[in-house]
Amino acid sequence: MQVQHEESDPAFKPHRLRWALAALALIVLYAVVPVRIEPDPAVLIMRWTATAVLLAAIAVTIRWQAVRQLREPNAPLGALVVGILGGLLLFALTDYTVAVYRPDQFDGLHTRVDALYFALSTLSTVGFGDITAHGQGARILVCLQMAFNVTAIAGSASLIARKLTERARARRPRA
Repeated sequence: MQVQHEESDPAFKPHRLRWALAALALIVLYAVVPVRIEPDPAVLIMRWTATAVLLAAIAVTIRWQAVRQLREPNAPLGALVVGILGGLLLFALTDYTVAVYRPDQFDGLHTRVDALYFALSTLSTVGFGDITAHGQGARILVCLQMAFNVTAIAGSASLIARKLTERARARRPRA
């Protein structure tokens, strides 16, 4: 029985394009979604509710894709990678939004690039200390972010690394 790989199967190529476009769309959305102080509490509640729903959807998608990887050894990895990117960008945007609405919550977080940098350093547990959560709200948000990172993103990244290693070994000609 011959194992099909993403690289050798032309049917996988449209999926790669779709994942690349999805990742690009997420990055563009991150860059252009308006973040400004909104005096209407109803709009603010709607935004935070949408953020919570998006985060839950990303978590469910990541879980579903991770389970799929465990059940189907040759399942494509792209959707899982896009899910991880989505989670990272959503937290970066949330951090930035908190910094815009409540500048006292974060020290050193002023731009979207700062927020992405902070989200990545939190994800990688590096935490350089140049951007810090000072307020209680920001600290709660960062605690949620760290829990999400450990459960959803780090587990998925580990699964991706393992799958890529397994697939590379399977492609290597045996001597």
